[in-house]
Formats: sequence, structure tokens, C-alpha cells
Amino acid sequence: MNMRILCAPLAVATILGLGLPAFGADDAQSFVDKAAVGGLFEVDSSKIAQDNAKDQQVRDFAQKMIADHGAANAKLETIAGEQKLKVPAEPDAAHKAELDKLRTTTQDFDQPYVEMQRRAHADAVNLFQSYAKEGDNASLKAFAAQTLPTLKMHRDMIERIAAARGAKPAAADTGMPAVKTASTPKPPAPVPGANSFTEGQAKSRIEDAGYTDVSSLSKDDQGIWRGQAKRDGKNTSVSLDYQGNIFSGQQ
Repeated sequence: MNMRILCAPLAVATILGLGLPAFGADDAQSFVDKAAVGGLFEVDSSKIAQDNAKDQQVRDFAQKMIADHGAANAKLETIAGEQKLKVPAEPDAAHKAELDKLRTTTQDFDQPYVEMQRRAHADAVNLFQSYAKEGDNASLKAFAAQTLPTLKMHRDMIERIAAARGAKPAAADTGMPAVKTASTPKPPAPVPGANSFTEGQAKSRIEDAGYTDVSSLSKDDQGIWRGQAKRDGKNTSVSLDYQGNIFSGQQ
């Protein structure tokens, strides 16, 4: 990353998201998909905030996100092009739904925007940290490593804004990355986080894990898809978190 870009802090979030797409960035293309979608969401959501946020601190943060994510998105697009990888041109369905929520918010706009940013930056830090360590593409690994400190800085900024508004501190880092790799242990319960699986994708992934008759899927306020299914002929509840982990029984 050149000095010009370093001087304009980068913040590629995710999402979610609002964080980043739920399926793991097991390869370079998946990382590009997740990082680009998160960056696009950051720019679009912050443009909405520029027009609707009432708190000057929130508006200032939104303006910084527009500038920084614009620079980061351009850098990612350049690297992806050099690696012959495709870059999403727009946010995915889950992020579009979040944008629609912001556009139709009629009362306290600042609160949902701040909470979306908290989740997005927590997920982005996990995504970039994981890929910087275990990614399969040297150029993208370098990009992730170079961008990570600024992502952490932006995460700290939004946490301070949230704290000033009376929000509880973010949960302590569990060490679980936002992506699954061969060395990633399965957590004991679904991991909360911005989940970009569509209902159809969630159902397919659960079915691929050996479940049948998957039904009544809905995503809760922690970003976890929950529903009913059958396995080995028995009815069970089933859940899918943003990392793609699948659990049966109540969690």
C-alpha cells in the first residue's frame, strides 16, 4: 500500500453486515467478495447517514467512512484485477436489506446506524485478521495486513461513539475469526455477527450438512438463522451462524 493511501485511513468493513458475507473466505475470490461487499455497504450506508444523522459526531464518522472506504475499495479493485478476480459491483441482498432499513428509519436514525457500524467493523477486523494470517493469495494477504490497523482504529472510533450514546461495550473478542479455515475450531454455540446468507443459501448449506425438511427459517437479532429440520429421521431445531457453523438442538 503506498503512502498516499496510508495517509487516507482505510476501513473496509463488512459486514454487515452488517457485516461481511456469511460464507467463509476460504480462497482469494471469497475474500474479495466479502471485503468488497462490506466496503460498498460502508459507503452507501454512510451516504444515507450524511443526510439523516442528527449527531455531528456521527455525521463526521460517516464522512470519514465515505472517504476511507472509497480509497480502500479502489485499492482492492486494483489488486483483484491484477489477480484476475471478480469484484462485486453492489452490496448483496442482506446488506441491501440493511440499507433499506436505514432509508426508511423515521425516528432515531443515529442509533441503528451506529449499531450497524459496530457489527460491521467487528466482523471486518476478524475477516482481515484471519485472511492476513491464513489467506491463499500473497497480494491480498498483504492488503489485508496493511489495512487491518486502520480497521481496528475505525472499530475503536465507533465504539467510543456508541459508548457516548450509552451503549454497552462490545463483547470481548472470542478469538473466533469471521471466516472458517481448516484450522478454525468449531465454537460451542452459534457465533453472533452480521450474517449475509440469504434464506435460500442458509437452507442449502444446512441440507448439505445432512439435514432434510428444513423449514421455518428466520434470522434473529444476533444474525443467526434458526429453523426446524430432520436428521436421522428425527425432528430437531437447527441454526446457522455467520461463519457457516451449523448446530442442532437449542443453542
